[in-house]
Amino acid sequence: MGAGGTQSQLRLFRNPGFAALAVMNFVRGMAFATIIVALALYADLFETSGFVAGLFGTAYAFVRLVLVVPVGRWIDVRDAKRLLVIGLVLQVVVLAGYVFVESALQLVGVRAFQGVSSITVYLAGTAIVGSLGPEGDRGLWVGTYQNVTAFSKLSGDLLGAGLLFFVGFESTWAIFVVLSTLSVGYVLKHLPAEPVPSDDSSSTAGKLLGLLKRRAIMALVAFRFSFSFCKEAVLIFLPVFARLEFGMNALLIGGILAGGRFTKSISQGYIGQLGDRVGRLHWFILVGIVLYAIGTAMIPLAVHADEFIDPVALTVAGREETIPGAFFVLFFCYVLLGIADSLRIPTSVTMFVREGEYQDAVG
Repeated sequence: MGAGGTQSQLRLFRNPGFAALAVMNFVRGMAFATIIVALALYADLFETSGFVAGLFGTAYAFVRLVLVVPVGRWIDVRDAKRLLVIGLVLQVVVLAGYVFVESALQLVGVRAFQGVSSITVYLAGTAIVGSLGPEGDRGLWVGTYQNVTAFSKLSGDLLGAGLLFFVGFESTWAIFVVLSTLSVGYVLKHLPAEPVPSDDSSSTAGKLLGLLKRRAIMALVAFRFSFSFCKEAVLIFLPVFARLEFGMNALLIGGILAGGRFTKSISQGYIGQLGDRVGRLHWFILVGIVLYAIGTAMIPLAVHADEFIDPVALTVAGREETIPGAFFVLFFCYVLLGIADSLRIPTSVTMFVREGEYQDAVG
């Protein structure tokens, strides 16, 4: 992105409403990334099986799947700010709940409850950002908001993992409870009270059915739905694998995840521009799928890493730590997955938008 684009993004933070949403989104993203690291530590602490560890992701994803349509409809016809505040309050409750988790079953329950707050805050926040932005700049507003999400998760991988490593579970969750509570107050004070304009339900349903009749849209929806299974599995199980198989601490797990997120954040914009120039967006998606498959298939090779990569000894805050060879293999795998996402995400979104514009033009 050029200097002009960066300046345009920075100007958005002068808007009190956008600044409030950005602060809220940053805290939310940091907490989300920290929780992913913590799940691996909890899996080790509770000595969970692979099946139970899978429930950590399943409970969260299933609740989001069930609620995405009713929550989206609420936003269409009612006050989105009110729903956002409800979601943020639930987020505070969820983070406080992690303090009291004492078993794997309780953790699955907290993750399910987190799914409620997550989908509520995500949909309401994105809708409000889109409604705040002027007609010709909504893409800039939403894009900048998503950039905040990416940066916050990268920060969570590093800072959140550091908190878990140095101060433990309870203090980490207490810090995020305070930050999330402050973000609720900031949103209440600075976010405009206007609701998102409502849509006619029959018109919305008709547009949705019209979109689903297009083969390209159906292919993209089927792809995103099926691909999400793989992505969620990797997101949950790679940190668990690193912890249970190699005994990696929170800092190392966060470092692995940060590598992929950083790669995606710096390459996604360029790939999107390249796709606009070159065209043939389906080839970008296909290459992204292949790279994701290769990166995922390479993860088990970490078991043999010590045969050709020597461990590295470090002293961190007076503590002797050893970085096993498996860290470097898993780091490379997740960087590869980040590149795959940067090829897949912007081009698939562009294809979806183009198909939607075509539907509006001929509908």
